[in-house]
Amino acid sequence: MKRSALDALVREQEGISCLTREAIEVIQLKKLNRLLKREKERGVFYKELPDHLDCLSDLSRLPFTTEADLMEQGHRMLLLSQSRVDRIRTEETSGTTGQAKRVYYSSEDNERTVSFFAAGLSELVRPGEKTMICMPFSGAGGLGELIAEAIRRLEAVPLAAGIGRTYGELLDIVDRERPETFVGMPVPLLALLRLREHGSLRRALISADACPEGVTAEIERRLGSRLYPHYGSRETGLGGAVTCPAFSGMHFRENDIIPEIIGPSGDPLPEGQWGELVITTIQAEAMPLIRYRTGDYTRLLPDACPCGSPIVRLDRVVRLGEKSRMAELDSLVFRIPQIVDYHAEEKDGVLYLKGCVTGDCRTLPEELLGCPVHWELRHFSAEDSPCYIAKRSIL
Repeated sequence: MKRSALDALVREQEGISCLTREAIEVIQLKKLNRLLKREKERGVFYKELPDHLDCLSDLSRLPFTTEADLMEQGHRMLLLSQSRVDRIRTEETSGTTGQAKRVYYSSEDNERTVSFFAAGLSELVRPGEKTMICMPFSGAGGLGELIAEAIRRLEAVPLAAGIGRTYGELLDIVDRERPETFVGMPVPLLALLRLREHGSLRRALISADACPEGVTAEIERRLGSRLYPHYGSRETGLGGAVTCPAFSGMHFRENDIIPEIIGPSGDPLPEGQWGELVITTIQAEAMPLIRYRTGDYTRLLPDACPCGSPIVRLDRVVRLGEKSRMAELDSLVFRIPQIVDYHAEEKDGVLYLKGCVTGDCRTLPEELLGCPVHWELRHFSAEDSPCYIAKRSIL
């Protein structure tokens, strides 16, 4: 079996001929100490940290960085002058302070993300073929633009579908351009596959939303091929971990980011145990994060990948708390083959489900969904927008 394409990228980036577990840990410790030295010299947010660690296990003794730190002190984490910042990604929060979470990137940070995307996409994107990108396009350095550049480097053709289009517009792209590959969230992909049973899509990389096993199985059945899940966030530089042809977890971007898994008390957990993902972005140039608590629930898979790569792998990833409920609902609701899309809201112990369907369908019983349910179903039309999906989260 061919090794993960990420192996070749790491060897190229680090200038080594053989990638082993020992080599990865040497690279990580070297970059971690270089980062700690930069932080000490800068003397701002992380100034109290030591400028050197003797071994990687000492990292667990350092304090965590939290989302609140990022919102309140993010500007103090920047290690470059504003003139060298290539992109700022902002996420508004629902907090009463109205503060926004901002993450800064240099051109080098974005270049490494493109390289990571290209390595992951090379597993499924073929030269000369078309890839439909259903991700946000927001100008230079945006997520969609970085994915498109990665696809061009693979000598393939990116189709910038973006987000916020109606299903009619997405179906028009599928019918007119005949893309072979899809990059985007799982639910819009499932909707397209249900609406175009004999369409052109054959392979897909899914990201930006949890994809429970039931949804995965249905998508793979309709695609006729295995899915390539990807994990990323603003804090990981958009690219974090991606699947290889062994389909046994997602290989983590270890020469750029050190992952840890912690339990409820904050103590590190061994491989194989589920907990919260914590990251240290040792390669980030503009805004490195040290022991950042992501709020994502996953585990590092034990044992080696069947592809032979020594790079650690994440299992499936879900958000801690409320979004895990949405993943459970997806697995149940999308058992109904006529469902194209739905929105869920829970109030006073009652689950309100609004769905658009392609025909008459039976609704799931309350005992299966675990609470009283109020259904509101309407027939699908091509003018229905994916924005209907974008607000699916339990409120």
